[in-house]
Amino acid sequence: MTRQRRPPASSHDHDISGNNKPRRKVQQYYNHLDSDDDSINGRQRSGSWISTVMCVTLASSVILGVAYFLYLGYLETRINTPLSSPKVVSKEGLQVPDRYWGTYRPGVYFGTRVRHPTSPVTGLMWFMPGHFQNNMLALRHWCEQGDDLSSYGWQRHDGRHFGTQLIRDKYVTISTEFVKRAGGKHGGDWTARITASPRSASSKGATTSLMYYVALDPTDTSGSLQPLVGSSQGPGSLMGSAEAVGGFRLHVLNTSGVIRHSHYLSTKHLGLHMLKETVFKGLRPFKSANSNQRDIRLVGEFFHADDMDREANFIVFQLTGELPFQIEVVYESDSFIQRPNMFMGETFTKELQKYSDNFDFEFDQKFPLQEKGFSAEKIDFAKAALSNMIGGIGYFYGASKVQAEPNKEPVPYWKAPLYSAVPSRSFFPRGFLWDEGFHNLLISKWDREISLDILGHWMDLMNWDGWIPREQILGIEARARVPDEFVVQRSANANPPTLLLTLHSMMTIFKEEMSEDDYHYLKVMWPRLRSWYNWFNTTQTGPVPGSYRWRGRDPSNKRELNPKTLTSGLDDYPRASHPSMDERHLDLRCWMTLASGLMSDIARMLEKDPSKFEDTFKYLSNNDALDALHWSYTEGGYMDYGLHTFDVELKKLKPNTDMVRVVHSKPKLRYVDSLGYVSFFPLFLQILDPESTKLGKVLEDIRRRDLLWTDYGLRSLAKNSPLYMKRNTEHDPPYWRGPIWLNMNYLCVRALHYYATAHGPYASLAAEIYKELRLNLINNLFKEYKRTGYLWEQYNDQTGKGQGCRPFTGWSALIVLTMAESY
Repeated sequence: MTRQRRPPASSHDHDISGNNKPRRKVQQYYNHLDSDDDSINGRQRSGSWISTVMCVTLASSVILGVAYFLYLGYLETRINTPLSSPKVVSKEGLQVPDRYWGTYRPGVYFGTRVRHPTSPVTGLMWFMPGHFQNNMLALRHWCEQGDDLSSYGWQRHDGRHFGTQLIRDKYVTISTEFVKRAGGKHGGDWTARITASPRSASSKGATTSLMYYVALDPTDTSGSLQPLVGSSQGPGSLMGSAEAVGGFRLHVLNTSGVIRHSHYLSTKHLGLHMLKETVFKGLRPFKSANSNQRDIRLVGEFFHADDMDREANFIVFQLTGELPFQIEVVYESDSFIQRPNMFMGETFTKELQKYSDNFDFEFDQKFPLQEKGFSAEKIDFAKAALSNMIGGIGYFYGASKVQAEPNKEPVPYWKAPLYSAVPSRSFFPRGFLWDEGFHNLLISKWDREISLDILGHWMDLMNWDGWIPREQILGIEARARVPDEFVVQRSANANPPTLLLTLHSMMTIFKEEMSEDDYHYLKVMWPRLRSWYNWFNTTQTGPVPGSYRWRGRDPSNKRELNPKTLTSGLDDYPRASHPSMDERHLDLRCWMTLASGLMSDIARMLEKDPSKFEDTFKYLSNNDALDALHWSYTEGGYMDYGLHTFDVELKKLKPNTDMVRVVHSKPKLRYVDSLGYVSFFPLFLQILDPESTKLGKVLEDIRRRDLLWTDYGLRSLAKNSPLYMKRNTEHDPPYWRGPIWLNMNYLCVRALHYYATAHGPYASLAAEIYKELRLNLINNLFKEYKRTGYLWEQYNDQTGKGQGCRPFTGWSALIVLTMAESY
């Protein structure tokens, strides 16, 4: 249950206390009736007192009732009321011109937009005639796992000026090269060079259709698009205007290879989330004039019969060519007056080479992998991992759907922008709070300004209470890809405050050299950091002092073997079998220890009183206090605590019904004796004292093969755990119950590096484990990337093979920092 803070005293508070006075008068009246004074005048005076009392009492009741309902209404609006504090993001949109246009649509194979709420969007689609999927033409657009592409991803991307990508479909390889050119008042020009090549000799000469489109946001009522049919500047041209970019022109040019035919579609789209469906409606089979072969072509202008204005907000150009061939999409802003030339051909090639060379130089400066003995092939792998993280940054705008305890139904959050990386372009192309802290450990090492901007956008989503929705589903495109049951964000539920990991990693830079901009940034962010910290300490505390408990577990769920803790980020990781208020969650306590130490450091930098945070940090980091709440002497490790039994199973009680949980023995308050990632959080977040004997035991356990150790990284749950690789429902395979996850392994490697260099009796052991674990992770991820073309969500603890969704260049890209030993 979310604890609501009491608002400032209002008028009805005084009315309540004031009721004591008329009550005393009533008592005096009854005392008077019991006396010997029975005069008529006395009784009349007493009667008037009764009337007065009744009126006052009635008025007070009415005031109380009104105040109560006003207070309920006040509570209902708190969830979608922004925190009353200056925003962290001080420059947006065109105030940052070099990051205005970008590939900010991570959910499509290639697409562009600007950082503006009503931005027009552009993007690529393609298909090969005769290639079908699920009985439909295999038209590629959104990044979809079901497309089963051999691989796709950015090879180089700097987050500002350019990006190069390679997409390997079944029969065709498509490369996209994107470069911007500054000029004008709306973010300048840009060009995308798109090359289609055969995957094999047998595909040479085969036809492929490339389609490039521009779509206007339907809320931009001032926007317009007009195809320039028969233009001398290439197979396809258009002119348009939009609120976000002013006037513009876009040209699709054939720069090499044979184009058999070109066509276009000018229409109204069904919604930005249904552009592919709109294209399908505009495709028709046509018989070729020179053969009996049928071509699939766009039909030109396509409007409903009752559409009187016939003004398009969606134009698509289709170029069907023989493999290999190449096109260039040239976008030109009308506000770029003194353009030296058209940004294409050799001019484009030179700019692309300049930015590519600069990327390589910057990468070597920031991640000196060659000095560490890595081969050119492994360095290219690391560049791709970084580029996919950077190229996966998106810009979203919209309102989350949220619900607090006082709200009977979900309500919309306020509309807001979000500039954020995403975990996976195919499966999770949207912002996740706990992922983003890990993402920015890498992003901040590449471009600190981009990272600070991302953190600012997330912190500006904080509401009046200090809560941030953990999953951001902003805009119609994002909403279309999320099942209904995951849309509503509930204000009692937290997510690990991993954004603080990024700030924590920046502290060394801040301490050594803090610029005026850095100081101002932290000063503006401070009220939000404080509110967030206080929110955790008022809503996520546990049953005893110094303990914490994740909210959001469902004790009534009968279909889960162990009710999930989605709020922790570790989903089905085993917790107490019976959720209760008696639970103590070790990982959350460790997160709050990190947060307290960071808040103390920032307070000092800003010349504020750090004592509150420093005292809390000292209390939470006290190893004796930690041991008292979380050390299990039975298992010899750190554990959660709660109402628990392992004597449970999933069982089908009746034919043709779902399996349900059957509990065979009564749960008891006890430690959840099951070693796994949570057990090692005091190590991961460097809370254990380097001199602690517990550290020695924890390090020994890390290396035990019957627990977490494998040749590919640390598995998430010990092999001897009763829930190791057990399904949580008959439909949900094990997720955090054995597979290897890179974010936790990175925290472990980082911690081992710290303990290896700290003064203590276990430094040499930590150094030895560090060396082995680091190499295991690097070798396995590189091997799987070569084998499959992807970084994966997780890795099999028995074989090391990638599994889950792909590409997963969210926190799996932390392998770059592991290679560079940048912690």
